[in-house]
Amino acid sequence: MIVPVLLFCVGLVCLIKGGDWFVDGATGIARRFHLPELLIGATVVSIGTTLPEVMVSTTSALGGHGEIAYGNAIGSIICNTALIAALTIAVRPGKVDPKSLRTPVIFFFLAALFYAGIAYTTGYFSRAAGLILLALFVVYMVMTVRQMTAKPAAAAPEEPAAETEPLSRELILLVVGAVLIAIGANLLVDNGTLIAQALGVPESVIALTFVALGTSLPELVTAITSLVKGHSALSLGNIIGANLFNLVLVSGVSVALAPFSIPQTAQIAGHNASLVMDIPVMFAVMLLLTVPALLRGKLSRVQGIVLLAIYAVFCAIQFSI
Repeated sequence: MIVPVLLFCVGLVCLIKGGDWFVDGATGIARRFHLPELLIGATVVSIGTTLPEVMVSTTSALGGHGEIAYGNAIGSIICNTALIAALTIAVRPGKVDPKSLRTPVIFFFLAALFYAGIAYTTGYFSRAAGLILLALFVVYMVMTVRQMTAKPAAAAPEEPAAETEPLSRELILLVVGAVLIAIGANLLVDNGTLIAQALGVPESVIALTFVALGTSLPELVTAITSLVKGHSALSLGNIIGANLFNLVLVSGVSVALAPFSIPQTAQIAGHNASLVMDIPVMFAVMLLLTVPALLRGKLSRVQGIVLLAIYAVFCAIQFSI
């Protein structure tokens, strides 16, 4: 039992460091070719921080552990929203730009409704469903790129210091980061499964809590960094973008490669716990986070506290069923 726990922790460290290096390398390359800063954040950084979820869910699905692939995507959205964003808001609430959030929020709820529709009707995520989710990802990325490039950014001063970093270093960071993410994902899935079996806890519960928290650590690091620098709105945008990618990219890739059914292990009042609690909580926390931001253009400390309370109750229930 000790060895799987240690390897699980090593997997988390590999994911965190790999995600960090991947984002650094990708961002450095993007800046070298003079892409707009906002475009980098909306695409490269969000995808980079979502790579751990992509690797974990894909590895799980291909290994026949659909419960982890499913639970990791839903669990990461809940963790990103009700823990990471909630901590940021509770510590430093602030104003946000509703216009910049509108597109990712609309795409998130479109993808979430499609995802929930499948869960509540057939309960089976086919390869066609995965391809539709990936198509949504492509459409969102195209719209985002067009939106960013259509608005010329204010002329930024030249940064000769950035050119002192050789391209080879950025490429190495990119490759090594991707390798560490792959290794970490394998360690996390394999040993998370062993721990779940040893404790008698359903794999879906482990995925919804520990694995989801582990793969959401890049978002947590981004949120803390943004908070320290006084850019809480930037953190919010990154988290909403990451949540969207969890549905359309993470779920899309894993389902397209290895279709699976929603987990049937945990029950609440004789009904599938995922349908009774997991999906409704996902919708509830995202609505609580985004609606006030879109309507009032600001976030309140009460929002953060309520979201944290929801996450605490959610985790408590997961380990009691």
